[in-house]
Amino acid sequence: MATFKGFAMKKIGETCWVEKEVPECGPMDAIIKPTCVSPCTSDIHTVWEGAIGERTDMILGHEAVGEVVEVGSLVTKFKPGDKVIVPAITPDWDDEAAQRGFPSQTTEPLGGWKFSNFKDGVFGERFHVNMADANLALLPDGLSDEGACMLVDMWSTGMMGSENANIPLGGSVLVIGIGAVGLSAIAGAKLLGAEDYLQQVPVQFLLK
Repeated sequence: MATFKGFAMKKIGETCWVEKEVPECGPMDAIIKPTCVSPCTSDIHTVWEGAIGERTDMILGHEAVGEVVEVGSLVTKFKPGDKVIVPAITPDWDDEAAQRGFPSQTTEPLGGWKFSNFKDGVFGERFHVNMADANLALLPDGLSDEGACMLVDMWSTGMMGSENANIPLGGSVLVIGIGAVGLSAIAGAKLLGAEDYLQQVPVQFLLK
């Protein structure tokens, strides 16, 4: 059986390199070789704060762009060699929660967040994607791997926040914390009809 190496959470408060067997590719799935990955604060919280509980030798990471290595017999949209964008959330789209509009909650709470939660993540030489036809996107010509990697979690999280805010046309939006997700939320708010300018307002913190 072929093996690969990955960067993993050994236990709460400790990381390590591990060697594992390449995961089996089911009929609807794909095996991906990452070409660009990005760490997330969730990885930090997972390892150093035990945010989702104990995990043992679980490969970290859920933000990646990669190259298709293998596809299952029922996959029709992708083939080996394709460059793909891999979302951080890979739902089970045949689950009832996804049909009701809650794909991140398929099968169980946070069940759509599989990488580095319920199965090995993307910080390895190979990783598995379920329901490839629904959970992968071809990398467009002219878009860099680094740029595309920002779409899989940062942009989509900020955009979803803007969508959930029900922004009215011409509405005003306050985004607190202008990191990658905050900037994505601002861009999403503008696309959804918020004012096309930002006004900087000084904020004073009073400490007792």
